[in-house]
Amino acid sequence: MIMASNLKKKNISRSFIKWLHLWPGIISALILIFVCITGTIFVYSDEIIDRAAGNARYVKEVLPSRMPAEKLMDILKANYPDRKSPAYMVAYRDPRRSVRFNTYSEEAGLRMVYMNPYTGQILKDDATVYFFYTVAHLHNSLLLGKSGQWIIDIATLIFLIELVTGIYLWWPRRWNKSARKGAFTIKWRAPFKRVNYDFHKVFGVYAFLFILILLVTGLLIAFEPLGNATMRVFGGIDPHRWKSERVFSDEDKANSVFYINDAVYAAFRMYPDKKEAQIATFRLGGPYYNVRVSNRIGLKSAESPKDIFFDRLTGRVATDVPQSVIRGNKVENAIWVLHTGNWMGPIGKLLTFLAGLIGATLPVSGFLIWWNKRRK
Repeated sequence: MIMASNLKKKNISRSFIKWLHLWPGIISALILIFVCITGTIFVYSDEIIDRAAGNARYVKEVLPSRMPAEKLMDILKANYPDRKSPAYMVAYRDPRRSVRFNTYSEEAGLRMVYMNPYTGQILKDDATVYFFYTVAHLHNSLLLGKSGQWIIDIATLIFLIELVTGIYLWWPRRWNKSARKGAFTIKWRAPFKRVNYDFHKVFGVYAFLFILILLVTGLLIAFEPLGNATMRVFGGIDPHRWKSERVFSDEDKANSVFYINDAVYAAFRMYPDKKEAQIATFRLGGPYYNVRVSNRIGLKSAESPKDIFFDRLTGRVATDVPQSVIRGNKVENAIWVLHTGNWMGPIGKLLTFLAGLIGATLPVSGFLIWWNKRRK
């Protein structure tokens, strides 16, 4: 009697998990597919944006000295007075490379402006980034603001439930040779219904870890309190909300002899293995230059970055910036690196791209499994 009761409870539990795996997924299928496709499109955004710049990535002649970055920004503002001040500038160790600024206006949207660092000539005003800006906001909120964000967030939570319950239902009850073969292989010569079933089961397992990473990091990005809590766990704080208590007066600005280019050069000297430098130009009103150096700086993350704060008066590395801010930068970047695939170079990108594609097919193959059983 006890064995029968336990078996009955186990069957009820499994039936509930099957229900949980099926119906929330069917209800949210279209949203899940859309989120996966838009995320997959974004994976190679950095490479496409860089390629779209074409010849503007390089200057025709390398001159003995560069124009001050502050002067470049003045030229930028004079040519595009309707645009907001750029949030960051990216410079390169390679003297042949141009510098780029991100600019934004309500009319033009987000654009990348490439400039000759020696002459101040604008080489290209490129709108390719705006396409990916739109894709990112479709991925994040369906372009519906806060209500759209909640729709995406709920769908992401459902996908996480689908993923966990799917692994539970897939888990073989016996790990013999026949069970292992059925769990990890697809019978390609079988009828379509069986191939579809195997595809859903096997590829879901192969992509499980990568999709799980994408879902968890997506939730950390979407839910700000959750992301901030993660930063605190690692001893960090949200670096965007930190404001130094130190006042940088007009007199300090007048006495400062350390400029943006100086900060970039100093960062490259500190890390001779790094090829790119990004400076936060939205923080120019404060007492520090925030420079990030990396081998690859993308739209939302950087590969193995080093963040340095330079004192604008002394030119030295600032010692009064809290370590929690630097750790917050690291944690935030790590979350975005994992979410966008900007880890392990091309391998990380490819695996993330494939995981996104597989994620988009799982609701489709799952629906077909249910539909075929329903018809039967």
